[in-house]
Amino acid sequence: MTEEIDATKLREAAEHEVASGLRACQLAVGQAGEILWTGSFGAADPETRFRVASATKPIVASAVWLLIGDGLLDLERTVAHYLPEFAAHGKEAVTVEQVLLMTCGFPNAPMDPVEGADPERRIARLATWELEYEPGTKYVYHGGSAHWVLAELIERIANLDFRDFIEQRVTRPLGLPRLLGIPRAEQTKMEQLSLPESRVGGFDQVAAIEAGIPGGGGAMTAATLARFYQALLHNPGGLWKAELLEDATTRIRCTLPDPLMKLPANRTLGVVIGAGFGTTWGKSPTAFGWPGAGGQIGFAEPATGISFAFLQSGDSDELSQFTRGIKFSELALELGR
Repeated sequence: MTEEIDATKLREAAEHEVASGLRACQLAVGQAGEILWTGSFGAADPETRFRVASATKPIVASAVWLLIGDGLLDLERTVAHYLPEFAAHGKEAVTVEQVLLMTCGFPNAPMDPVEGADPERRIARLATWELEYEPGTKYVYHGGSAHWVLAELIERIANLDFRDFIEQRVTRPLGLPRLLGIPRAEQTKMEQLSLPESRVGGFDQVAAIEAGIPGGGGAMTAATLARFYQALLHNPGGLWKAELLEDATTRIRCTLPDPLMKLPANRTLGVVIGAGFGTTWGKSPTAFGWPGAGGQIGFAEPATGISFAFLQSGDSDELSQFTRGIKFSELALELGR
């Protein structure tokens, strides 16, 4: 690969982190629809895939955008319109938009990965969920629950396994590999998160990746994640309806305060813009993306056309993961300026 940017500072920072004890990390920078530079450090090599945790979420949301663009899913309709079983326990008024914005009212609703991977067990579990607050009244981060609803909507409407739909309609057209629902036998060269199980959903990570948890079970290289964000900037082949993609990546629909981070949610239909929930790219008011547990980072900056991914094995100190992400994000934002 010919290096067309000066990645010296990123490389030196990565080498410093590994020398200081970080087991592995991987970085990638994209621009103009291409990956300009990628580097693997420590125990990682260019083929190493990382579990990206919640950085998976925008990829799943982007599959939902296809259904919206095809006129098969209406943001203003209730989830129960498409999934009648979901209405149980007072959830009949929850809308599709509220699920995408995480104002839907069931942030702590449970779903075991094996259960969620089985259509019958998944819908049965969704039916048991109860509201924790009135939908639309506040924002609370839904670590996994909201995206299980999105997965069920994809599967019910498309009549296709949600993991297969994402592969066939999103990743394959973009020239990316399968990212969700990777069988155990194919989980080779996989770098897991070094976090307490309570911070990775309380589940075995191999099982989470196999199940393809839609809110956090994606596994990929940094180059794959950065290339996905280039696609959101350039919409190759007109994959998404142009007006819908613009809405999803530029229009903040929810500025309700996030009780965890004490910041506005700054949520669109699938990403966070600027200084919102958990972002490390807050110095840019237009950059959009999503962070993941363990310090995983993926975002795009429309002003410069840069996309960036920083994936790490993480460590036991969550603050260091976050501050590490800020450091690398700020170095990436300097590129192209």
